[in-house]
Amino acid sequence: MEWFENEDFWGDFYSFMFPPERFAAAKEEVSRIVALAQCSGGSLLDLCCGPGRHAVEFARSGFQVTGVDRSPFLLERAREHASETGVSIEWIMEDMRNFVRPAAFDLACNLFTSFGYFKEEQDNLRVLRNVHQSLKENGVLVIEVVGKERLARTWQNTISSELADGSLMVQRPQLRDDWSRVYSDWILVKDGCTRNFSFEHTIYSGRELKDCLLSCGFGQVQLFGGLQGSPYNLEATRLVAVARKSSS
Repeated sequence: MEWFENEDFWGDFYSFMFPPERFAAAKEEVSRIVALAQCSGGSLLDLCCGPGRHAVEFARSGFQVTGVDRSPFLLERAREHASETGVSIEWIMEDMRNFVRPAAFDLACNLFTSFGYFKEEQDNLRVLRNVHQSLKENGVLVIEVVGKERLARTWQNTISSELADGSLMVQRPQLRDDWSRVYSDWILVKDGCTRNFSFEHTIYSGRELKDCLLSCGFGQVQLFGGLQGSPYNLEATRLVAVARKSSS
């Protein structure tokens, strides 16, 4: 079993990854994505949609939204969120390596470092090729991840934080495979009980991510240091790529 296939991970660490303030930030983030992509409506793919925090806001903004995720737990949270908000969204449970809907979407998003899960780089490139195929002509993909440059600048061997419910979260990352992947131990201490989970993902520099997108058929790729559209430089907080599918 791959780490992302383990439903216990998403359930146990849900409150850490998706606290209320992260949901509250989704409205402004969606507004910024729309501005970066220069796409204010149409059909939208939220790939690795998680609990639907962005998908719901896109739907509230008038997009026809399809949310794809392979986690039944997260998709159930997404359905609940959409129902509470009163929006209609198509939810699909599928591995992102397999989802393709040719020429169906004006805009696609892959957010919150949900790219680079797979050990084999060809699997990660397969995801990009699938998205390229699923976009309409002149369609746009927005990817938002933690950049390798930012990680190098702010690296800590151990990170601990206290959550709102009083539990303690400890993260212990390690670099592997010649600075190409990060392996992380997450330890959650709550009510006298400890849960431990390990996972890993590929990390990309700006140049590496741009080259991946260009190799998969995208004709134009711009990099930014955050969803607000700042330059990708030493002050960048995130690595955001805006890739456009050129018309044939």
